[in-house]
Amino acid sequence: MSARSPEVRLGIVGLGSMGKHHAQSVLAGKIPECRLAAVCDLDPARREAFSEVPGFSDSRELIRSGLIDAILIATPHYSHTTIGIDALKAGLHVLMEKPISVHKADALRLLAAHQNKRQVFAAMFNQRTDPAFQKIRAMVQSGELGTIRRIQWTVTDWFRSQAYYNSGDWRATWAGEGGGVLLNQCVHHIDLFIWMFGLPKKVRAMCQLGRHHAIEVEDDVTAMFEYADGTPGVLVTSTGEAPGVNRLEVSGERGRLTFENGKIRFLRNEVETQVYSQTTKEGYQPPNTWAVDIPVGDRGEQHNGILKNFVRAILHGDAVIAPAEQGLASVELINAILLSSFQDRTVTLPISAPVYARLLKQLAAKSQSKTRVVPYSGGTANYLNPK
Repeated sequence: MSARSPEVRLGIVGLGSMGKHHAQSVLAGKIPECRLAAVCDLDPARREAFSEVPGFSDSRELIRSGLIDAILIATPHYSHTTIGIDALKAGLHVLMEKPISVHKADALRLLAAHQNKRQVFAAMFNQRTDPAFQKIRAMVQSGELGTIRRIQWTVTDWFRSQAYYNSGDWRATWAGEGGGVLLNQCVHHIDLFIWMFGLPKKVRAMCQLGRHHAIEVEDDVTAMFEYADGTPGVLVTSTGEAPGVNRLEVSGERGRLTFENGKIRFLRNEVETQVYSQTTKEGYQPPNTWAVDIPVGDRGEQHNGILKNFVRAILHGDAVIAPAEQGLASVELINAILLSSFQDRTVTLPISAPVYARLLKQLAAKSQSKTRVVPYSGGTANYLNPK
């Protein structure tokens, strides 16, 4: 720690939209006990926007500068692994933007570099701070829903224009980004899916490449999951649908939970489904169901909440909301979805890391370089149905 302890001297590498947002939050004093100590980006103009702190063009120089205690990595996906390993080996605390890596083999290499467990290594899964998802997870884990029988999540409110994809030569390419809607936008909901319900055992998926945009990666996905106990799950996501929808439906023995437009509704059975579904009594009618609307408040602190937690974990030993090792599961499930689609088969988890790495290498070798990159000033907020 710095001489002005308690304080975390934070360095940020990658000053695109998210890195810039994090830097501004720290400078605005929104993250207690944290000081922006240095930034790093290849673009001089981006560094100049934060001229009040030292700027670097090379992450290796920032990591070895002695100016920082912790680093937030917000660079294009493939570099997460190399920069993260370098930072961990240098003894820094690390907060990684999503995803922690592009594929399982790289994620395993990154996690293996975390030898000193006193170093805090966290992932920016900000939607874990949302009270609605925290409540749903608590209801699942406490058994309030009973045995889970079906999970279905449609997340198509990620609308993006072609202009968005044209804004960077790395965007929406296998060589530059390593994937599309799964790895970029919907990784948050895939993390939540696993965080709330666990990792499925089998995956069968259809990933459509460039269905809505002139891109080479997936922008429309339908994935079917099967858990070890036979419970089915479905995930549908897209960046080409408008108006989009974000609707989660969980059917359990004790009723059905839905989450949509920021509201949780629980249709609660008086008795568990199996009690009356197996009766042989003629004319037997299901018992009453009670409708319960569960208040959840706002969406939580999101990115700032993860940053605050990261700082407090370093200084005060708080439990980490999103440990980086938990980011492996979302990487593996995304890899499994894509592998299932490309090989047109059901994939069983855990997947073979080398098999997927070879597939991705083949796809990246065929990537087409963009001849024209246009700065993007449009929004990336989710496109929702009107309430």
